[in-house]
Amino acid sequence: MNHEEKARELFKQGYNCSQAVLLAFCDVTGLDEKTALTLSSSFGGGMGRMREVCGAVSGMFMVAGLLYGYSEPNDQAGKTAHYKRIQELAEEFRKENGSIICRELLGLSGGADSHVPELRTDAYYKKRPCAELVAMAARIMDSYIESNR
Repeated sequence: MNHEEKARELFKQGYNCSQAVLLAFCDVTGLDEKTALTLSSSFGGGMGRMREVCGAVSGMFMVAGLLYGYSEPNDQAGKTAHYKRIQELAEEFRKENGSIICRELLGLSGGADSHVPELRTDAYYKKRPCAELVAMAARIMDSYIESNR
């Protein structure tokens, strides 16, 4: 199963958008699954259901950080290169979806939703594009990895 399929399936199992993407790439990042799940748990629903940056995008950015990120505070060249990379990944997602903002992707108005997540029912999956968005984020990340070997 490729990362795109894996991310989609993980979301359908009940993981949030960010968890689904980051967990799908544990084979590449070397991150253990429990750490991946707890690290990305805050970013579902556009960051704790505040409907800000899409969790799938945040998950993609975490994968990019683990694979290509910088760690030295004075590494200006590393920071610059990494921020450029993140902006390129965001633009790729935006080109396909028109936005990287959760509420815009879901057609919601206003700001944060209740902190209580919706139950994952058949109706939920029918009205939410999230399974496809996590798959798309994984595909974009795979494409980036492939072209930057």
